[in-house]
Amino acid sequence: MNIQKSIFQAPIYILSGGRGIAGNNLVQSLLIQYPDNDIPVIIIPHVADEDQIFDVIIRAKTDGGLIAHTMVNPELRIKINEICAEFGVQTIDLMGSLAEYLDENLDVEPLKHPGLYRELNHKYFDRIDSIEFTLSHDDGMSPQRLREAEIVLTGVSRAGKTPLSVYLAMYGWKVANVPLVSEVPPPKELFEVDPQRVFGLHIGAGQLITHRTKRMQSWNNHKNENYIDQSLVRDEIRNAMFIFDKGGFTIVNVANKPIESTANEILNIMSKRFSYRGRKLDSPYHNQKED
Repeated sequence: MNIQKSIFQAPIYILSGGRGIAGNNLVQSLLIQYPDNDIPVIIIPHVADEDQIFDVIIRAKTDGGLIAHTMVNPELRIKINEICAEFGVQTIDLMGSLAEYLDENLDVEPLKHPGLYRELNHKYFDRIDSIEFTLSHDDGMSPQRLREAEIVLTGVSRAGKTPLSVYLAMYGWKVANVPLVSEVPPPKELFEVDPQRVFGLHIGAGQLITHRTKRMQSWNNHKNENYIDQSLVRDEIRNAMFIFDKGGFTIVNVANKPIESTANEILNIMSKRFSYRGRKLDSPYHNQKED
């Protein structure tokens, strides 16, 4: 019987004056080329002074780790290299050579502002973050994180929650949606969210049955009669309306409306309820609950 010994693999510390995303992406793109490696990657973001640098280098000295850094501030970049050399810690300067080349060839003083690329492209990155959040909170997933959503949609099956969620996410909104199913209580977290951010999607029984019939045909499934039974569908809608009323949610009628119209209606309501702080709408309800 062969017993494979676990080999300790020293960590790679990524130091960054920003969020460390660029350095992490570069390191991960290399690590993936080495299957079954178990090297920990530890991001140290927002490094701004020598004390932070010193603390991390001592950690790397203790556990035999490697320091990789993407510092755009030349003074801090030089300081990391100097302290690593002093303590015998291996370091890789991911920015240095390119920065030195640009310093020599461009007659421009560098801004030395970490995170500037992300800041200038925040709309793009916010949109990506919003889409990722929305897809990971589709159809009731991760209810424990509902309070992180900027908008929560809820309603019965085939009321249009998912396409509306994705549409809003494309404009930079973090959206979660929660399905309502008869005889299955909704997650308690739905009633812990600011009700002014929760929108109940209402649709008439006739149109809902039409949507569901088309869905069943696409599944090639004609056996689930309860899914399109008129009496049961009406019960589902009544149950959803009861939950909307219980939670104090805003009811939005989505019958015979394109997604664009419903999205505009929701965003107009949001703009009236919450004052702008920067680009996003902030809820005083959240501030109050977090105090």
